[in-house]
Amino acid sequence: MTSTETGRALRDAAAVEPAGPGRWRVELSALYTVMGRPNGGYLQCVMTNAALAAGSEAGAKHVHATSITTNFVHAADLGPAQVHVDVRRVGRDVSFVHATLCQGDDVKSESLVTLGLLGEDSPARYIDATPFDVAPLEECHAIPEGAGATFMQMLDLRLDPACVGWWFGERSERAEVKGWMRLNDGQARWDAWSVLFACDAMPPATMAVGSSGWVPTLQLTSYVRRIPRGEWLRVRQWCVVIADGSVDERCELFDVRGELVAGSSQLAMVRFPTTE
Repeated sequence: MTSTETGRALRDAAAVEPAGPGRWRVELSALYTVMGRPNGGYLQCVMTNAALAAGSEAGAKHVHATSITTNFVHAADLGPAQVHVDVRRVGRDVSFVHATLCQGDDVKSESLVTLGLLGEDSPARYIDATPFDVAPLEECHAIPEGAGATFMQMLDLRLDPACVGWWFGERSERAEVKGWMRLNDGQARWDAWSVLFACDAMPPATMAVGSSGWVPTLQLTSYVRRIPRGEWLRVRQWCVVIADGSVDERCELFDVRGELVAGSSQLAMVRFPTTE
């Protein structure tokens, strides 16, 4: 087995090791990149691993990240990096951890991670999010790895036929992509940790309305609300507003029970062809 194959699993690629008080070492993988840079959802998995480990050392009993907000200060390079962690509070129901991804003296990203506990089968007291309509899995289009997006190798992504025109050079009046997503890293199904990767794994919805492939994320907030069930997630990503060179984009993920398991909101920069 090659080193590339052994590092394919998301758990392995995002693993952290102790590197001193308040510090954790990571090797940022070339298998989870966009245009040669680590994918934002993958980085949130890395930051969460360090936050959970540090929280546990500080006495926190929380084993899930229920939310994480990340500012991407500079694009991270592949290879060695450190996560500097500051446990801000260990509480009974929730803990807060601040994590900073550094390479050398440069801060690459900063995250505030909220730690908590999600029940395996706890009922929702109230929910006002229902699964959106999407074509059956067998009618959806398999999307291969895009140019420069190696992380797509780790997914089985099927998009609704109504949302794939951009793939063939067509434009839509609606900035939306939706379909089905399965983890394809050779090791595991979705869980309350790996859905952080899913929260930033859809093609940018701006592509549907003619943007270029350049959509770097400035800030990403991901929420995990339920422990997912089943192999496939029903995923929808859409734009709220595109203006002044940036986009406000949202994502929702439902499991096979039809329950909202995670969601995200991000602010990203965006470009459109100069000929417009």
